[in-house]
Amino acid sequence: MFKWYWDFLKKYKFKMALGLMLTLLVSLMQLINPYIEGTIIDRVLIKGEVGVLIPLLSIIIGVTVFRCIVKFGYQMMYEHISQDLIFKMREEIYCHLQNQDFNFFDTTRTGDIMARLTGDIDAVRHFTAWVIYNVFDNFLTFTFAVVMIFFVNAKMARILLAITPIIAVVAYKMTNTVRPSFFAIREQFSKLNSVVQENISGNRVVKAFAKEEYEIEKFSRQNELFKEKNLDSSRIWEKYLPVLEFFASMLSIVLIIVGGIMVIRKNLTLGELVIINGYIWALNNPLRMAGWLINDIQRFFASIDRLINLVNEEPKIKNPKHPIQKEKVRGFVEFENVSFCYRDIPVLKNISFEVHPGQTVAIVGPTGSGKSTLINLICRFYDCNSGKIRIDNVDIKDMDKKELRDNIAASMQDIFLFSDTIEGNISYGNPNASMKQVQWAAQVADAHEFIESFPEGYDTIIGERGVGLSGGQKQRIALARALLKNPSILILDDTTSSVDIETEYKIHKTLKPFCENKTTFIIAHRISSVKNADLILVLNHGKIVERGTHGELLQKRGYYYDVFKNQMGDFDVSAVGEVC
Repeated sequence: MFKWYWDFLKKYKFKMALGLMLTLLVSLMQLINPYIEGTIIDRVLIKGEVGVLIPLLSIIIGVTVFRCIVKFGYQMMYEHISQDLIFKMREEIYCHLQNQDFNFFDTTRTGDIMARLTGDIDAVRHFTAWVIYNVFDNFLTFTFAVVMIFFVNAKMARILLAITPIIAVVAYKMTNTVRPSFFAIREQFSKLNSVVQENISGNRVVKAFAKEEYEIEKFSRQNELFKEKNLDSSRIWEKYLPVLEFFASMLSIVLIIVGGIMVIRKNLTLGELVIINGYIWALNNPLRMAGWLINDIQRFFASIDRLINLVNEEPKIKNPKHPIQKEKVRGFVEFENVSFCYRDIPVLKNISFEVHPGQTVAIVGPTGSGKSTLINLICRFYDCNSGKIRIDNVDIKDMDKKELRDNIAASMQDIFLFSDTIEGNISYGNPNASMKQVQWAAQVADAHEFIESFPEGYDTIIGERGVGLSGGQKQRIALARALLKNPSILILDDTTSSVDIETEYKIHKTLKPFCENKTTFIIAHRISSVKNADLILVLNHGKIVERGTHGELLQKRGYYYDVFKNQMGDFDVSAVGEVC
């Protein structure tokens, strides 16, 4: 744990060392005032040396002021270090998340990721900004206080120290007990976060089905569990902290009883008793703080462990050590006996086909037949389990991932629009595009007209995930985003499913000249979207069951023929040529 943490902290090792030296200085200075106060008792009140009172009081005031200034200085130093550290830590974790593949996000809850980037990161900040110097300060204060008490009266020091082993044993037991409790708290916090995140993201579905009470109950259940985990931790504090407090307070009682007897017997002066009493807080406070510091340390361990688990999560889709450079591809795509399983469930089986640059391939089939998965394999969002996928005769596993995806633009089935302007969403894949180019892409996608109808036009801010736009409007903005990238391979995954037939016709008409020199994959359920494709692949249960052009597939009277008949109505087979 500390190795990863130290990789961040070592950049500030000189500042940390300076801070610890200042902490040492403050700890030493804390011992001055109690000693002077005892001296005032013996020399001024008992011996009557009034002349030393002003100098001694001046020292007390000066030491107090200087100590406060130095302490404030190193506290601010630690706070700045902690903020810089978690800034870099959060940035590295976020960059690591960007390198993760679909597999990671398929199996990791969004709420869990958010909990680690907020609550767990803050626990690391608290440890850096407060716990480190407090552990050092309390250890030094306790050690120096013991030395000073021995210096004043060794017998009294031995009596007081007889209690500390009991406190050490209790603190050790608390350490071992409280750590699993904090792991449980952090895990439950992640689950609670996930429930909230899903509820907010799916608020329209919740309201559409009037499931508010169900969601409240689900949240309450997780919230109750979170409360119980925290109460479990509190019960550990209930068991150990009162014991630590009791034995820490016993030091004062022992001092009053034993010290009073020693003063009466002349074995200890009143001034020495006052000095030792002044140092009692230096023994008491660290012992009282031990429980809380252990608490914070264990919280840090729980949080840093979860962060490391996140950082150690290696993506399954990796770049080759020596990728074949392919800045611009022509668009020749080949599948050779490709099979893919998702979580041991077969999705695609022995898929083989070729697509030449400028050709359009349509993929049709029932829901769950593997259409979108096939497209995801081209982008290398997943790796096939067997077979090969080649682009321009190069295995995509031998290509640089970024270069591969730079040559592909996809308008996916699951449309995601950012909380940004319409112009910002369209130019997402090509941020250097001019406004004229953005408008051109919107016109090809038949989005320009409705965008211009908004009061702020292309500067209209889209709500989160495109809230405020219709399904067809979101699809057309997503299509414009893909077109503006000007890729060699264009993927349209059910892109026009939410638009009317007339709009779909206009989109395909304007797309045709754009796609003439590009390899285009179209996934659609409407025959009208795919009938002009150079090659139509019919998938069913992960296999290609039919392939050919629109006319060829109608002649086969298979799945494609049935879909066409259902959508277009019955017709005379002898008139197939006319229908086509």
